[in-house]
Amino acid sequence: MPERLDDLARSFSRHLRAEAKAPRTAVIYGQSVTFFSRWLLAQGREPVIEELTRAGIREWLAQLADQHETSTVRTRYKGLHRFCSWLVSEGEIEVNPLAGLEPPVAQAKPVPVLSDEDLTRILKACNGKDFRDRRDEAVIRVLLDCGIRVSELCGLTVEAVDLDREMALVTGKGNKVRPVYFGARTARALDRYRRERSRQRHSHLDAFFLSQRGAPSPTGSASWSTSGGPWPASPGCTRTGSGTRSPTTSSSTAARRATSSGWPAGHPTRCSSGTAPAPPTCGRSRPRDASREGTGCERRSPNPRQPP
Repeated sequence: MPERLDDLARSFSRHLRAEAKAPRTAVIYGQSVTFFSRWLLAQGREPVIEELTRAGIREWLAQLADQHETSTVRTRYKGLHRFCSWLVSEGEIEVNPLAGLEPPVAQAKPVPVLSDEDLTRILKACNGKDFRDRRDEAVIRVLLDCGIRVSELCGLTVEAVDLDREMALVTGKGNKVRPVYFGARTARALDRYRRERSRQRHSHLDAFFLSQRGAPSPTGSASWSTSGGPWPASPGCTRTGSGTRSPTTSSSTAARRATSSGWPAGHPTRCSSGTAPAPPTCGRSRPRDASREGTGCERRSPNPRQPP
C-alpha cells in the first residue's frame, strides 16, 4: 500500500522535534505538506508519495502564484523542499523532485511604521483598569521598547520578567535566550498587568501574557487572536481609527525610532516615551541621568552585570 503524505508528515514532524527546530518552523514546514495534499485531493488524486513528482509540485506552485503573494509561494516551496530532502535521507525516495528548481524571489516590502500620533491614540485607548486594557498596554509597550518578535512575546514566562531590573529573558530563533531591556513606563505597565493577572483563573500558568482562554501559542499570534488576544488588530486600533496593525508594525516602529536617532541596528535601547533616544557620542554610553528616569529614554548595557 502506498505511503500517504499525511502519515509521512507526522514522521517528519517528529524528526524536526528531535532536531530541536523551533515549533513555528515545524508548523510552517508541515503546512506545506498539508496544503499540497489538499491540492492533490482537489485534483482527484490521492495524496500518496507516488504523487510527489516534479511536474505535480510545479503545477501546484504555479496555482499558488496566481492566488497568493510571492513570499507565500516561497514559504510553501521551502517547506516542501525540506520535506523532500528528509524523504531522501530516510530512503523513502531516491531523488528530491525539487532539486534544481529555484524558489520564487520575493520583493521586500516596507513595514508600516506607527507615527507618534498613532502611538498616543493606541495607548490612550488602553488606559482602562480591567484585565484586557492592562494586558494590551503592557504588550504594546514591550513591543515598542524591546522590538521583539511576537513568538518571543508569547513565549515570555513569569520567571523571565524582572521588573526591578527592568529586563526580561526572551527565547528567540534556535532556542537562543537573550536579555532585553525596557524603560520605567513599561515596567509600570507590566507591574499593573501582573497584579491584574494574579486575579485571573489562568494565573497558575507559566506564560506571562494570558489570553481569555489561557496561555497564547508560542508559535505566534494567529492562535492568540482567536482566544481573546489583541491581534489581528493591535489593541486600540479599531477604537481609535488607526486601522489594522500587526506586531511586526510595532517592532518595526521600535527599530526605526532607534536607528533613525543614530543607534546601531539591533542595539538594546530604552524608548518607551514618545521620543526616540539620542545616539551615543564618541562611541561611549550616555551616563545614566536620574532626572530622566521614568522617561524611558536611558540606554542600558546588554549585560546586566556590566552597567554603563
